[in-house]
Amino acid sequence: MAADEPPERQLRVMPWWLVLVGLLLAAALGWLVLGLLLTEADRAVQPDIRATLRIDAIRTGLTVVAGTGGGLALLLAARRQWIAERAQRHQEAVAARDQAHRDRVQAHAESVAEAAQRQQDRQSTAAEHDAAERRLTELYTRAVELLGNDSAAVRLGGLHALERLGQDNPSQRSTIVAVLCAYLRMSPPDDEPRETEVRRTAQRVLTRHLREHDETAHWPGVVLDLGGAALVDFDAAGCTLVDATFTGAAFTGTTSFAGATTRGRLLLGAARFGDVVFDNVTTGGEIVLDDIRVHGLASFDGATFSEGLSCRRSHFAGPTSFRRVTFGQPTSFDATRFEDATTFQESVFDGALSMEHTAFGGSVTFHSGRFANMALFRWTIFGAEALFDRARFTDAANFGRARFHRMASFRDAQFNRQPQVEQARAVVDPGHRWPAGTVVKRLDDEWLVLVDE
Repeated sequence: MAADEPPERQLRVMPWWLVLVGLLLAAALGWLVLGLLLTEADRAVQPDIRATLRIDAIRTGLTVVAGTGGGLALLLAARRQWIAERAQRHQEAVAARDQAHRDRVQAHAESVAEAAQRQQDRQSTAAEHDAAERRLTELYTRAVELLGNDSAAVRLGGLHALERLGQDNPSQRSTIVAVLCAYLRMSPPDDEPRETEVRRTAQRVLTRHLREHDETAHWPGVVLDLGGAALVDFDAAGCTLVDATFTGAAFTGTTSFAGATTRGRLLLGAARFGDVVFDNVTTGGEIVLDDIRVHGLASFDGATFSEGLSCRRSHFAGPTSFRRVTFGQPTSFDATRFEDATTFQESVFDGALSMEHTAFGGSVTFHSGRFANMALFRWTIFGAEALFDRARFTDAANFGRARFHRMASFRDAQFNRQPQVEQARAVVDPGHRWPAGTVVKRLDDEWLVLVDE
C-alpha cells in the first residue's frame, strides 16, 4: 500500500433483522396513512363519495407502502453497488500490490543474480590476473636466471627474453630497464671475452626503446641509471633521456648522444670517455659534465643547452668542438683543461659564462661568438692562439690575470663595455690584436702585462 493512500474502513455485514425492521416500518407507515385516509373518508355524508374516498385511501396507502419499499429496495441496491465497487477497488488494489510485490521480488532476484555475476566476474578477473602475474613472475625469474648464467649465449637469450617481456607488458618495463642497468653496472668478468658482445646487446636493448620516432618500440618515461657502468660504443643517438644518470660510467670506444633529447637532468659527472659526440643535442634540463675525462675527440656541434651546462674540473685530451652551440642558463668550464685545439666558433652564450682557471693547451677560437651576459676568463691559461675575432660582448667581460702564451686576437670584436684585463699577461708577439683602449706594458723581454686604466 502506498504511503499516501488512506486506509479503508472495515466493511461490516448488515444484520438480517435490519431489513425486517425496514419492512415493518414501511408496513406501519402504510397502515398509518391508510387509517388516517379511511377515517377521513368515513366522514363523507354521501355513500358513493365515501366509497370512492375509501378506494382512494386504500390506493394511497398501498402506494405509500410500495414507495417506502421501493426506497428501501433502492437503498439496498445502492449498498450492493457500493459494495461491488469497493470490492472491485479492493481487488484492483490487491492486484496492484501483488504486482508490485512480484516486481520487487523480480528486481531483487535480478539484483542478486547481477551481484552474483559481478562477483563471479571479479573472481574470474582476479584469477586471470593472478595467473597472468604468476606467469609474468615465472617468465621474469627465468629471464633473470638466464642473465646470470655462465654462458654468454645463454645470457644473450636472457636479454632478449626480458626485452620481449617488456614489449608485451608495459607495466614491467621500468623493472626490466632497472635490471638491465644493474647488469651493466656490474663489473664484467675478466675471463669471458664474449662478455663485450653481451654488454653491447644490453645497451642496444635499452637504447632501441628510447627513440620516440619508433612508436611500436618506444618505452616512454623509463629512467636510466647507469652510474658506474662499463659501456662499450654506447649509442644513444636520437634517444629521449629522462633524468638519466651516467655518473662515474666508463665509456670505451665511440659514445654518441647525437640528436638526443633530454627531459630533466643528464648526469655524466666523473665519467670517462674515449670519443664522445653530443652534436645537435637538445636539453630540457641541466647537463652535468663535472670531472669528466675525454681521451679522444669531443664534439658538441649544434647542441642546445637551454638549462645550462656545468663542465668544471674536466679534462679533454683530444680535439674539442663547441661550434654553433647555444648556451642558455649560466655555463661553467671552471678549472677545465683542454689539451688539444678547441673551438667555440659562432656559439651563443645567453647566460653567464665562467672559464676561471681554465687551461687551453691548444689553440682556442671564439670567432663570431656572442656573449649576451657576463663572460669571465679570469686566471684562464691560453697555451696557444686565442682568437676572439668578430666576437660580440653585450655585458661585462673580464680577462683579469689571464695568461696568453701565444698570439691573442680580438680583431673586429665588439664590446659594449671596456673589458677588464687587470694583471693579464701575454708573451711578446707581434700578432697580438687587443681590444680598443687596452693598455699594454712591457714587463720584461718575454712578457707583456695588461692593465686597466
